[in-house]
Amino acid sequence: MSSTTVTGDGSPTRRVEADLWSGHSRSLAFWEAAVTIGLILCAAITVLTTIGIVAVLSVQSFEFFTHAKVSLPAFLFGTELKPDAHPPKFGIVPLVWGTFLVAAGSSAIALPIGLLSAIYLSEYAHRGVRAVLKPTLELLAGIPTIVYGYLALLLVTPTLKRLLEPMGLRVETFNALSACIVVGVMIIPLVSSLSEDVLSAVPRGLREAAFGLGATRFEVSTRVVLPAGLSGVIASFILAVSRAIGETMAVVLAAGMRPQITWNPLTSIETMTTYIVQVIGGDASYGEPKYLSLFAVGLTLFAVTLTLNILSGLVLRRFREVYQ
Repeated sequence: MSSTTVTGDGSPTRRVEADLWSGHSRSLAFWEAAVTIGLILCAAITVLTTIGIVAVLSVQSFEFFTHAKVSLPAFLFGTELKPDAHPPKFGIVPLVWGTFLVAAGSSAIALPIGLLSAIYLSEYAHRGVRAVLKPTLELLAGIPTIVYGYLALLLVTPTLKRLLEPMGLRVETFNALSACIVVGVMIIPLVSSLSEDVLSAVPRGLREAAFGLGATRFEVSTRVVLPAGLSGVIASFILAVSRAIGETMAVVLAAGMRPQITWNPLTSIETMTTYIVQVIGGDASYGEPKYLSLFAVGLTLFAVTLTLNILSGLVLRRFREVYQ
């Protein structure tokens, strides 16, 4: 450490060591402060970004309600969306209906398939099989959403026409069922991956105890492992539904742009995200009510997805099982 000669009482050596330790402590304190500041800045960026988005949407939405002279109840509960009519009508119910129709249909496809896939991967598949299947399944999440839209337009819809039209059912070129199928396939990896992680985290001792009591593998999977990881599974379901609600390009190409309230999934509908794309890509001028309406629709969509995310967090905290 140092070539200083040690005296009888060793004071020069202790002084050098004290100086070295003091310098090392100052260096550690500097880097610790730098890391802390960096982490605070990263956290602040995410928070400020969210605040900025909410602020922009809120200000522009207020301007929409002021300029278009549309009341909040008429916007939230109106059943007609005709921004080019005279006078224009901005009821958001058809968009909300189309959004939740796609979300419900895609969830009916993705949630059971994703959960069963997760149970197979965590409880039945051998390690080598799981090492191949899980990354392969997650590749679906890396496919651009617009590719799913073309898949719906060029493969799913023609297939539906060949299957259903001979039965007397008319399938429109743009229809909700096609959108539900492709969005459902698209969110399967989200459900299966998150659920598989949750189920795999259940302690091995619970499984062994159930096997020791004579339970079958199916009984262990459905009556022990699944209830133990139920909070995480439900949270993955909610996040998948939130993902389906916010989907844009696949729904634009598959479901079309016709705002209507219908129970027929073989006809065209319009979602909130599709309406935003339509207004941005249309001939609406900046500042006119039709253009400003996309901010009000965007704020509504933000509120819906935020509510689902908060609900997911509440489910995790309320039903989470902690094992020692």
